[in-house]
Amino acid sequence: MSTKEKLISHVMKEEPVGSRNKVTVVGVGMVGMASAISILLKDLCDELALVDVMEDKLKGEVMDLQHGSLFLKTHKIVGDKDYSVTANSKVVVVTAGARQQEGESRLNLVQRNVNIFKFIIPNIVKYSPNCILMVVSNPVDILTYVAWKLSGLPRHRVIGSGTNLDSARFRHIMGEKLHLHPSSCHGWIIGEHGDSSVPVWSGVNVAGVSLQSLNPKMGGEGDTENWKEVHKLVVDGAYEVIKLKGYTSWAIGMSVADLVESITKNLHKVHPVSTLVQGMHGVKDEVFLSIPCVLGNSGLTDVIHMTLKPEEEKQLVKSAETLWAVQKELTL
Repeated sequence: MSTKEKLISHVMKEEPVGSRNKVTVVGVGMVGMASAISILLKDLCDELALVDVMEDKLKGEVMDLQHGSLFLKTHKIVGDKDYSVTANSKVVVVTAGARQQEGESRLNLVQRNVNIFKFIIPNIVKYSPNCILMVVSNPVDILTYVAWKLSGLPRHRVIGSGTNLDSARFRHIMGEKLHLHPSSCHGWIIGEHGDSSVPVWSGVNVAGVSLQSLNPKMGGEGDTENWKEVHKLVVDGAYEVIKLKGYTSWAIGMSVADLVESITKNLHKVHPVSTLVQGMHGVKDEVFLSIPCVLGNSGLTDVIHMTLKPEEEKQLVKSAETLWAVQKELTL
């Protein structure tokens, strides 16, 4: 008898139940690993699977995480370039693809990443037909549309991380300005995750007090406090971080874990994430944009009808047109 046999006697006769809360992260670059560690540290899954084409990097990252198992409550951490390792995932987070270089716009990445998605998405759906697909790779709004088309999944199960991060950046800067914690600073950035995002100034509030009611020019021209600059800092935020450290990772990783938490724990929390907005707010085309959405364990179950001022709605439509112009040229 082996040591193990002397120590442990197995009493269960049936096949063991598999993982109930499995999460897969596709792509083990900076964003993928920041997402993975954030998900692990928030105890969101009972199994984490990582997939990438770069086998050595993948194996190293998996081993490195496994070596920290003692400090985690996720019993199983696995990785392989073969997608069978991802089977029966609840949530699949896609971070794979080319990332922005310094000064490059997110829209510039598009065709390179579409081609990568043509391989990734069918493989995910093959092994986890019931998963919720969360797209993080940029340009996220267009690639969420691409993932939806390639996957054949219903729209409520294909979600883009969208402006969840932009809104977090906005609330951080707003908090700095007012010396308050970001969770007490309410403000929503909608539209494209990128240069044409739309700040909803009419909804910016602290404790239900509309800031625009205190400063009617807020966000517009002639505002002596120049709140418009806050949105500019949000848009420029990623470019600035990329210029300084070469890539962004921590905030997007935490943003992803925030979304995964709302899904796996069925929180029915409202997040600005990318979904099909055709027919809403005057958007005519089949585009994905961020608007406030309810997330739970069925995926994206509902959208919130924001009360937008005509100017804000106009910007949102412009954001949609920007994306459609790029999207209609794609070969899927």
